[in-house]
Amino acid sequence: MSSSSESGARSAPPSVRIATVLNSLQPTERRVADLVLQSPETVVELTAQELADRVGIGRSSVIRACQSFGYRGFPQLRVALAAELAAHGDAGSDYDESVVGRMRAAIDRVAQSLPQAISMLDDDVVSAAVRSVAEARRLLVVANGLSAPIASDLSMRLTAVGRPAEFVPDAIAQQIAASGLGWQDVCLVISGSGANESSLRAAAAARNAASIVALTSFASSALTELADRSLVIAPSGVSFRDELEHTSRVAHAVFVEVFVDAVARELGSRAADARGRVLEILSENLTDAGE
Repeated sequence: MSSSSESGARSAPPSVRIATVLNSLQPTERRVADLVLQSPETVVELTAQELADRVGIGRSSVIRACQSFGYRGFPQLRVALAAELAAHGDAGSDYDESVVGRMRAAIDRVAQSLPQAISMLDDDVVSAAVRSVAEARRLLVVANGLSAPIASDLSMRLTAVGRPAEFVPDAIAQQIAASGLGWQDVCLVISGSGANESSLRAAAAARNAASIVALTSFASSALTELADRSLVIAPSGVSFRDELEHTSRVAHAVFVEVFVDAVARELGSRAADARGRVLEILSENLTDAGE
């Protein structure tokens, strides 16, 4: 089981809490979740019974749904919803309908979502993951599909700060590499859905010996069941289908940058020396255009 703490989740707003458990909800719970995500302004004005009537389920099912979201009951969910709505009351700007205007609007939405995307992270879990990555004898980074570019970037960035990391693009080769890891090694698996079959096979191959760190978008998945530590970055969409069809890895890419910086701080002078060597190599490979 993935080691985690509830302290990170307690600070996350309702939309993030719900987004990170959508893939594990029961059908009646999913009805409540969908209405909360689609019409939070409506839900915050309803009673538990009115909400139950609105989605066609029993009041007890509403309470169970709230508990699955991480709240004691519906009153606590309403309070948290009101706080989230108030916090976002002034968010957003008006942009024109030009191509650049639409791009600016999209970038603005992404920028506003980033603080919420990392609100599920727990300091103890992240700190432990940073230490395990920094101290590992061997570090293998695993990912497939749309997560593969993030894994490649992470392995190169870590190597550049003095923490050598391996990334093998081929899925079968990943499993072979993972099977050779030992108890002093770490397998860092990146999968937004937490359900990529190739990545799960690699994680399973490493499970009996190495420590597994997961970077994912859902708090409950096949990957988090295998992982020793899970770093949950909330998905950009509001449904499991959105995560699969319109996947954005912007939040993961930003997190990778700050995660590498945290590992570098853990490495201390070792990272400073490595960065110095990297700068020398970059300098030697630069030429003036006029030469």
